[in-house]
Amino acid sequence: MGGSLQTVNNLLFFMSNIWLIVAREFNERVRKKSFIVTTLLMPVLMLGLMLAPALMMRYASGQTKTIVVIDRSGLVAQHLESSDEVRFETSDLPVDTARRVMIDKFGVLCIGADVLANPSDVKLYANSASSMMLEENLRGQIAKVLEREKLRAYRIEDLDRILADVKTDVKMQVVRNDEGSPSSGSSAVAAMVGLGLGMVLYMFLMIYGAMVMQSVIEEKSSRVLEVVVSSVRPFELMMGKIFGVASVAVVQVLIWAVLVCGAGAAVMPHVLPDGAMEAAAALQQGGGAATAAAGDFDPETLGAIALATDVGYLAMLFGYLLLFVVGGYLLYSAMFAAVGSAVDNAQDAAQLQTPIMIPIILAVIVEMSVLNDPNSPLAFWFSLIPFTSPVVMMARIPYGIPTWEIVLSLVLLYAAFVGMVWLSAKIYRVGIFMYGKKPTLREMFRWIRYKY
Repeated sequence: MGGSLQTVNNLLFFMSNIWLIVAREFNERVRKKSFIVTTLLMPVLMLGLMLAPALMMRYASGQTKTIVVIDRSGLVAQHLESSDEVRFETSDLPVDTARRVMIDKFGVLCIGADVLANPSDVKLYANSASSMMLEENLRGQIAKVLEREKLRAYRIEDLDRILADVKTDVKMQVVRNDEGSPSSGSSAVAAMVGLGLGMVLYMFLMIYGAMVMQSVIEEKSSRVLEVVVSSVRPFELMMGKIFGVASVAVVQVLIWAVLVCGAGAAVMPHVLPDGAMEAAAALQQGGGAATAAAGDFDPETLGAIALATDVGYLAMLFGYLLLFVVGGYLLYSAMFAAVGSAVDNAQDAAQLQTPIMIPIILAVIVEMSVLNDPNSPLAFWFSLIPFTSPVVMMARIPYGIPTWEIVLSLVLLYAAFVGMVWLSAKIYRVGIFMYGKKPTLREMFRWIRYKY
């Protein structure tokens, strides 16, 4: 009985020491201006990404561009169709004269007399910067006219009506049959969300892991650690620093979740075109209603709107984000803390932290392959390996992967953290008392084999 009571008292004393260090690290960081600025700016960036499809639908088109068409062939000009983006005017002026006189127009489109035989005899003389969309519009319209003229040579009766009847604009909706998939099966939407989440994880691992290392280096160089370890054990100090910075990351993610979900739900309806919200809701429900409600809206854009306004889906993403942020941070911060304890300044830490940086960079590279195939063997295995799983798995989750893969990845990640803490603690115990010499990786591995 006495032994059990003593064990409980030791555990409570151990936890109280860690809690004091956690509170100190948390208070020190949340009071910094950088924390406040980052916490407020990141939701603005996320909202900007969420609102981008809606804003593009409403404000993508600029001023109408007037193009003067000089058609020497007599085949194309009368068939060019004006729109809100571009308006066509015909002219019989010589090209050089038109280029000098029509400076108030966007440009002069010159079509050669033998354009049917030589489709390359087309030039656009622009008075200002052109755009890829405008050029593609011009090429597409001219190509259709030339194709129609070539078909006329076959003397097909009622050709115009036939061409109008066969013209088809396909809008494909992707619907997942399996359970646990996102609200939309759109690969483009999933790629955009996955890429963003993966980069957020990359940012967290780099910033907060390095924050722990820098904190250890500063306290070691100022000899504060020598005073602190007289009251707490090195292991308690290391765990307190790790969990203290982790609490800052958790608070930041939770604030982001509340701001993004709340502001997104409040702002979205006011920036979307009329009928977009109803069409997005119908797209989530699927069936014939989705096809009817979609109308002229692009299914990819509707899918993005549906996800951005689905609070439940956003809450799920932020929940997984929080789990992988904490797990990835704990794993890497243990390694960063070990490196920080072994050196006296940030310059000496650069070489030792290179092995830590390589898996993070590799994870970002593999994340790009997820965009091509989220279920490839490469993506699958790297989303399970603890050193790369936070970034790669968060890039895969928006595609609606099986839940067991996410659970297995989290179990391996947190198990790896426990093992890494055990190894890093051995380096930390020796490193915080070493001054004046930068240890090699071989020496740090020798510290791990020391018995206490």
